[in-house]
Amino acid sequence: FPQQLELKNVTLRPGDKLKLKGEILHDAEKFRIDLGVSSEDLALHFNPRFQDDADGAVLVYNSKTAGSWGSEGREMHNPLQRGNDVKVRKSGSRTKWFQDVLIVELPDGQKLKFPNRTNMDVITYVQVAGDFKLKSFKIYKSVKT
Repeated sequence: FPQQLELKNVTLRPGDKLKLKGEILHDAEKFRIDLGVSSEDLALHFNPRFQDDADGAVLVYNSKTAGSWGSEGREMHNPLQRGNDVKVRKSGSRTKWFQDVLIVELPDGQKLKFPNRTNMDVITYVQVAGDFKLKSFKIYKSVKT
């Protein structure tokens, strides 16, 4: 059955990394990882789909401001497989993580770059939901020099 994790008091700043490990369910249709300040204001909505009506297995990503979705992006190369364990990592440079681009690193080394349309400099909300069994959730804080 689908799981959900929602954290409302996280503090992710430029240079911090978020690493999720889990198993994609054998009959998965989709799951999502949302990063923002609330469910209505998301810097990144990352939504792997395995049975999309238009494109089959596709990675969908977007942003949301005041409850309104932005222009959806679609990546046709989807290395994620049903039934497999996966690691998804969100990272970026120490100085430009949120200012210009959000980067999602996938298990095959592929990096999806998504513009920070919302100009969020701190992420305080994280949600993981759908056909994904979360096994590990880690935040690595940037060491300022």
